[in-house]
Amino acid sequence: MTARVLVLAPTRRARTETFVRANLARLPFAVEACFGDEIPCREPLKALYGLAVLISKVCTRLGWLRLATLPASIVAVLLVRRHRPDVVMVEFGFHAVRVMELARTGVPLAVHFRGADASAERYLKRLEQRYRRLFQLTSAVIVKNQIMRSRLIALGAPPAQLVISPSGADEQRFQGATPASMPPRFLAVGRFVSKKGPMDTLEAFALLRGLTDQADACRLVMVGDGPLLPVVQERVRQLGLEQLVQFPGVLPPDAVVEEMRRARAFVQHSRTAEDGDEEGCPVSVMEAQLCGLPVVATRHGGIPDVVVDQQTGRLVEEGDRLAMAEAMALLVDRPDLAAAWGAAGHRRAQAQFTVAHHVDQITMLLNDLMGHSR
Repeated sequence: MTARVLVLAPTRRARTETFVRANLARLPFAVEACFGDEIPCREPLKALYGLAVLISKVCTRLGWLRLATLPASIVAVLLVRRHRPDVVMVEFGFHAVRVMELARTGVPLAVHFRGADASAERYLKRLEQRYRRLFQLTSAVIVKNQIMRSRLIALGAPPAQLVISPSGADEQRFQGATPASMPPRFLAVGRFVSKKGPMDTLEAFALLRGLTDQADACRLVMVGDGPLLPVVQERVRQLGLEQLVQFPGVLPPDAVVEEMRRARAFVQHSRTAEDGDEEGCPVSVMEAQLCGLPVVATRHGGIPDVVVDQQTGRLVEEGDRLAMAEAMALLVDRPDLAAAWGAAGHRRAQAQFTVAHHVDQITMLLNDLMGHSR
């Protein structure tokens, strides 16, 4: 008989949660998923769950944190009784505190922390006591890097329960880059938010123009949208780079792959945002390495786990725009180096950072939890 897994998540519609949907599709279990932003008319219990999550959000904003846990937890218990799962997995720590009392049913509870939920002050400060309660109820906690692991241990998560597992890149899609044969075209993919450092990436590109004789051939393509997009676009106009910097907006995965195949290198200047928000292990960086691109990025979050400095790319300190520009200039002048780093990155990502690796890790973890509960 196929094991049953109940997955509870805040949303499946956000573009940034594509990795959640991809992982659900590949798990080798009978998966029943419920989302906090859906109220399906033909499924009353799931609709009730959506309403309960909405009430929980209101209570949280009012500061009624203990009360905020009750509505969604009660409905989650009903979902457990209805679907009789062997294990429950909750996506994102802030969502887990809404439903954590379902652990009283005796079904193992695994919680998947992904980034801001384990770094941003809006979660860590407000939910500190709720997190401590959560870790008393969980059977396993999944995180993206060692920094997240250490932070959650400080909040009371049992070290033996913590598993580091990057989300991984789609090995069936991201392949085929040939950076040495491409013009000096740099690609950035991600939301225009503080922790992605889009302004730092742009300023580094502007500095690049004074560091290479091929400046007029250099291009920067910044894929995505977000609140900082207008600010970055205005800065492009101030710098007079309108003909050199492109903003194609949000692109589907296959179009992102095509952009990678036209690029010399991938760039991302991730940094800690003012509210403490940090990256987990950026999927776009893993996708670029898997595709065969060298990566110029920062020593931030889980990026150093993926990018090996001077072997698969270059790592610079957060905020060091000049160092980033110098690394980009090196790849402009040395297409052979771009090819070597890209090839090394592809081999390393193929061996460690694919969706298949991530799903295998999660599958082993959930199977282990089920085995201990029987």
